[in-house]
Amino acid sequence: MAKYYPIFLNIQNKKCVVIGGGEVAWRKVCSLQEAGAKVTVVSPEFYPELEKMVGVERIKRKYDESFLEGAAVVIASTNDEEVNKRIYYDAVKRGLLVNVVDRPEFCSFIVPATIMRGDLCVSVSTGGSSPALARNIRESLENQFGKEYDEFTRLLSEMRKWALAEISDDKVRRDILQRIAGLDILDIVKKSGVSEAKKKMLEIVTEKTSSSK
Repeated sequence: MAKYYPIFLNIQNKKCVVIGGGEVAWRKVCSLQEAGAKVTVVSPEFYPELEKMVGVERIKRKYDESFLEGAAVVIASTNDEEVNKRIYYDAVKRGLLVNVVDRPEFCSFIVPATIMRGDLCVSVSTGGSSPALARNIRESLENQFGKEYDEFTRLLSEMRKWALAEISDDKVRRDILQRIAGLDILDIVKKSGVSEAKKKMLEIVTEKTSSSK
């Protein structure tokens, strides 16, 4: 079994090709779209929800290697094992990242079980050895990461942009960003809301910048 190097991939505005038109393919297309990809789906038939999706290029044909042209990522999700293998070898030949669903031995990357809370992404993987275990762990974590993490990460993003623009001292800026990301600030978001958390963050900024002078 391969050992995978954990990585988050920027596919914004990049062409991603999904071969297959069933429910699994539809779920893959949804995830790719959420990440900002330009998605092309190739299949003789399409799952009803996939047929209705906006912003997706649908090619109603059987697979041909030419459909991989210009792709950054390829996902094979057909019900034909031989076609899936062919897609894998065609993609590898072209130097493309490829994933054959539920066949880690025919993948140059695998997709982990993921929890998304705004900009926070928590991913769990067993390296393909047990997707079911990864899914179970993800489900056990979902209740631990509520909507407050969405609000907290948005606030941290706002404060980080401000700090990068307004605080020239690298050490002071680093200290501030580390401090305002503390779990005690998250507790304020949970109990009192974003406004109170931002007020506390600004107090920390004032304290840190004053002590550095």
